[in-house]
Amino acid sequence: MKAVHVLNGPNLNLLGTREPDIYGKSTLAEIEASLRASCEPRGILLHFRQTNHEGDLVTWIQDAGLAGEPVILNPGAYTHTSVALQDAIKGAGTKVIEVHLSNPHARETFRRHSYVSPVARGVIQGFGALSYDLALQALIAEAGQSEGRRT
Repeated sequence: MKAVHVLNGPNLNLLGTREPDIYGKSTLAEIEASLRASCEPRGILLHFRQTNHEGDLVTWIQDAGLAGEPVILNPGAYTHTSVALQDAIKGAGTKVIEVHLSNPHARETFRRHSYVSPVARGVIQGFGALSYDLALQALIAEAGQSEGRRT
């Protein structure tokens, strides 16, 4: 794995101040720094982005697919509403791990449905900022396993 795309949806730019009892006190910059510290020694390029616009996420997923690079995706509220993200993931043909800071199943009923989960490689949720680290660890482990199969 040469690169990984970490894509963050709406309102995640407010992490650290937005409902810290639900989302934790870590900022998006702190999450990025943690992932970068894990990627750099392994020679993995980190593309870390956040947007409040659905179309940006669609384009970035497609870009990752064209590059053959995996995605860690926290779609935020688009989790529960975006057929466009589901279609982008299916169309791009890239591995996506869906992450959430909170556990949506322990919250409001409408948060229990994800349009992303059915097309994601896996889902990691409820571990706060650690959810991102766990997703990266999974991608690194899987990349190592597939490297071992080629030799």
